[in-house]
Amino acid sequence: MKLHLFLSILLWTILLSAISVSCTPTVSEPISLASFTENYVEVSIYLERNPVGNYFLSAEFTPPDDYYLYSKDIPITGVDGLGRPTLLELTTDSQMKAIGNLIESVKAHEPSIEPNELLVYPPGAVTLSLPVGVPSGNEWVDDEIRIRHGSVSCSIINGRETKK
Repeated sequence: MKLHLFLSILLWTILLSAISVSCTPTVSEPISLASFTENYVEVSIYLERNPVGNYFLSAEFTPPDDYYLYSKDIPITGVDGLGRPTLLELTTDSQMKAIGNLIESVKAHEPSIEPNELLVYPPGAVTLSLPVGVPSGNEWVDDEIRIRHGSVSCSIINGRETKK
């Protein structure tokens, strides 16, 4: 009888352990972390996991119509003091660790106005994604990231693009 009780308890312990492991939270749908609007640009930050199991910290930047975001690849201070890059960065104190380079959803191009080194994204939303390693365990943590963006409004006047 004692052996039967022991085996029953052991079986239930194994089953409960298996269930708790299979119920460990995983990211299958993006988890929204923050949303805000700054300088007319809507920003949504989220964490997602691809089918292979890699994590990505992403930020979607949506400027208003007729506004363009500057590329992630321009200098941090702009070009000749103009423009600021669109960036998603981890701070030095972040518990997440970058494990790859920042990925852009669309490629930037040279504008038809000077200075041409101020690469801009096409009109519309731009998503930047950073492959990250997340802290081990199932505990949620407070973390810090840095978001930067610069935008410019452009109009077409007599077939020529001009900055506002």
